[in-house]
Amino acid sequence: MSYHPHDVSRRASLARLLLGLGFVGLISAFFRAQIVRNKEFLAQAEQNRFREVPLAAPRGIIYDRNGRIIAENLPGYAVSLLSPSADSLRAAMRRLSNIIPITDEQVEAAVRRWRRNPTRPAVILPDAPFDVVAVLEERRVENPTLIIQSTPKRYYPDGPAVASFVGYTGEVTERELADSTRRDYKPGQQIGKGGLERQYEAQLRGTEGVRYVEVDARGRVVRDAGARAEQAPIPAKDLRTNIDMDLQQYVVSLLGDSLRAGVVAIDPNDGAVLALHSAPTYDPNRFVGGIPAEYWRELNTDSRRPLYNKVIQGRYPPASTWKLATAAMAMEAGLVTLDDHMPQPCTGGYRYGRYFRCWNHSGHGDINLRQAIEQSCDVYFYQVGLKLGLSRMVAGGLKLKMRERSGIDLPNETQPQYPPDAMNYFNERYGARGWVPGSVSLNLSIGQGENAQTLINMARFYTALATDGRAARPEIVSRDPERVRIMNLTDAQMVGLRLAMAGVVSSRGTANSARVEGITVAGKTGTAQNPPNPDHAWFMGFAPAERPRIVVGVFVEYGEHGYVAARIATKVMARYLKAATAPVVTTE
Repeated sequence: MSYHPHDVSRRASLARLLLGLGFVGLISAFFRAQIVRNKEFLAQAEQNRFREVPLAAPRGIIYDRNGRIIAENLPGYAVSLLSPSADSLRAAMRRLSNIIPITDEQVEAAVRRWRRNPTRPAVILPDAPFDVVAVLEERRVENPTLIIQSTPKRYYPDGPAVASFVGYTGEVTERELADSTRRDYKPGQQIGKGGLERQYEAQLRGTEGVRYVEVDARGRVVRDAGARAEQAPIPAKDLRTNIDMDLQQYVVSLLGDSLRAGVVAIDPNDGAVLALHSAPTYDPNRFVGGIPAEYWRELNTDSRRPLYNKVIQGRYPPASTWKLATAAMAMEAGLVTLDDHMPQPCTGGYRYGRYFRCWNHSGHGDINLRQAIEQSCDVYFYQVGLKLGLSRMVAGGLKLKMRERSGIDLPNETQPQYPPDAMNYFNERYGARGWVPGSVSLNLSIGQGENAQTLINMARFYTALATDGRAARPEIVSRDPERVRIMNLTDAQMVGLRLAMAGVVSSRGTANSARVEGITVAGKTGTAQNPPNPDHAWFMGFAPAERPRIVVGVFVEYGEHGYVAARIATKVMARYLKAATAPVVTTE
């Protein structure tokens, strides 16, 4: 078969055209790769050649008000593996398990970290003991994908004594990484898990640095130090608190491990939290680097609930510590003065639909409001509650912020329980029996029934009694002090209430056994009903009564009598006030 000369010419021209287009395409691709996208491909090549190894930033140091360290950083070690795939990571960890103990849980945790960020070394031991590090260093040649680095490790010098407010740190979890507010976190990083560590995470975390290691095509480290200029981590800012560690340690010593209790001490003038402790507690140092499973089970199965913060989370009937709220409401409404007597004297109980007992079954007799506060007479306050009426009492409690959180700068504060401002609530809960609203008023008047408060919220209320009727927001770290008026009483009325409270901690009052020589303490005991278990013990107070500088709240589970809490509280007050006035001793 022959072709016409013109066909041959056309085909040759077409071939030349196609070859020309091919060359143009190759030249364009070469130009794009070498010129236009040079930086992009160079970065990819560099990424394949170099691996980023994170350098953890030291967390900010936490101090007490006098500069004593509450939380600091010590040198620690982290062990990681570079790996091109999850399977190779598992294989590498199996090889390492012949040298050091590695559990299946640790393998799976490392794989999860790798999957989150395959280019980042997968942490296999976030807090490796020195002896393990020494063994791995000796066998590093056999494990070329291994990376061992020094990393700051959180440490709490006073351990359990500060756990109730400082919290702890731990590795960021899958759930936290999925949170949109944690997008800048990476697997293996540490994050505040509770207390101040969580509340002030943004200030305490610092900025992570990075160093580079050079790897071959199989991801093995061929050059560690000096592979590329590193970026140093930026340490976080320090955090100074209002805590007085001397007072904090003293509180801890009073509670020990035997009591189930909470204590908080506040400066009523600015809300500074001087001490805060919930007993029993836990050791935050054992949480660093991962909580041992056995210790975690021990804490969660302990019936004393060491992980439950009794100061900011526990809700309990405030008992007779609430009588000051009832008195303030009635005085503000003009229904009673400190010198007024009630129509019925106390004979040991009061009948209203049914018989409501006084704690003193023998009765207190015919007394005025000042004496009723001193002796904690239930019958007197039953009648004050009836004078107020349910609607006015509920509204008064809401004005006193008894249904709001205190605003303390700690996470997970529980909202107090207080009835809403609606009669329908009680009608639905108790029915339409005519005497029910009155009986609810009787129970509310002495701090029982529909009222369950946190210790921190009651302490906030008592800062208002200690000053001018303005409640101070509790602050562990100084912010902008916030004091809100919750009572509109005259100066004379406020002084009168404080004098009545001083009578509580005198030879005449329910806390006479808690008196402190040389210091006038004003306060109120409370014994909260807790059937079928023993009653709880409360005390709320401040000192000196003439010019308060410290408010102390104490709650003791199953304490049975309010004076048990009062004895603890007055010791705390005495310790703080005597330390504050002690002369400074200097040496030449």
